[in-house]
Amino acid sequence: MPLHSPSLKTLAILFLAFVVGGFTCTKPFWQFASTRTDENTKMNMNAAEVTAKPVAAGFEDNRELQMFGRDGRTQDVMFQGAAASNLLQHTTPSDGADFDPDVGPDGKLIVYASTRNSAKSHLYVKSINGATITQVTDGPGNESQPEFDPTGTKIAFASDRAGHWDVWVVDATGRNPIQLTNSPTPELSPSWSPDGKSIVYCRVNPRDSRNELWVVGLSNPGVKRLIGEGLFPAWSPRGDKIAYQRARAIGSRWFSIWTIDISEDEVLFPTEVASSPHAALIAPAWSADASQIAFTFIRPQSSLGDAAPVVSGDQADIGIVDSDGRGLHRLTEGNGEHFSPTWSDDGRLYFSTRSPMSETIWSLKPFRPSILDEPPSAKTASRRRAARVEAVEDAE
Repeated sequence: MPLHSPSLKTLAILFLAFVVGGFTCTKPFWQFASTRTDENTKMNMNAAEVTAKPVAAGFEDNRELQMFGRDGRTQDVMFQGAAASNLLQHTTPSDGADFDPDVGPDGKLIVYASTRNSAKSHLYVKSINGATITQVTDGPGNESQPEFDPTGTKIAFASDRAGHWDVWVVDATGRNPIQLTNSPTPELSPSWSPDGKSIVYCRVNPRDSRNELWVVGLSNPGVKRLIGEGLFPAWSPRGDKIAYQRARAIGSRWFSIWTIDISEDEVLFPTEVASSPHAALIAPAWSADASQIAFTFIRPQSSLGDAAPVVSGDQADIGIVDSDGRGLHRLTEGNGEHFSPTWSDDGRLYFSTRSPMSETIWSLKPFRPSILDEPPSAKTASRRRAARVEAVEDAE
């Protein structure tokens, strides 16, 4: 039975979690995004090894990767029961895959990446309730991880169209593409500041396992600001925090969800918001009022422990947690693997669901409200101070 190509974000998360152990993979994760399953191309996601020629200079050294976890324990995350209703499907199965959704600020449009018409992943826009699909990007490279700006007129995304993965911005009509980063090290997962003037993104370095968070201003993209270590950042709609995923300890293969407070000249109070000893918590996304964070948790099903290549077939569900760490809930369960959650202003959660035959976009309505009266601030939460970070000239 053929399998459809997973999203770049999904494979990036799987590939990077974390860098010790028994699964050998010599194919860089960003190369997987151009792999499409059809009669001539089939991926065996259960294979113990995947061998291919690396495409990025400087990463020729093979690394052994152990995915998610130190042993064969498969206890469930301590989630309260599923708390969601009104499940809706927004894209239909095709020869390719639909993934990495984001909803426009007016709640009427959704942008996502897809391989439905090409071996490469490109960006598409459609009405939330309609069926007409408009292709926004095209060309020789892949595009993935799109996000509307606060006005809905621009889209930030990651692309390898220039030969390596960088952050780009394009008009929502597909015109005027602008390259914001230009590093041989993959730069991914852009997220807009609420004023639309800056973008936070992650820079991934598989060679030394250092994953960095950077901020770039659209008015002066030559100057970039390093704000810490982590992956897949999401800027709070309130503008004062950034959520991200981070390994719980040096050498750990388990990710948890963290936040930092950010201002013009300081990065403060890194705080672990949600974690589990039995699962990786990844890809955070803020609710519109910044009171809750959605994420994907992945729990291995294999009993082979460190020998198991965790690539597909594991439990992957959508969860939410209040921004102060209370009220952890799982919203999906059962068949399928669910990734890349994103909120709309009306409180719906959109995400991609992968089954053995397709990957499509769905949404649901969490019915448990936040238990916060007010999202926590630096003045009310007890946290530790991080180092002051200055703007630096990025030597690219």
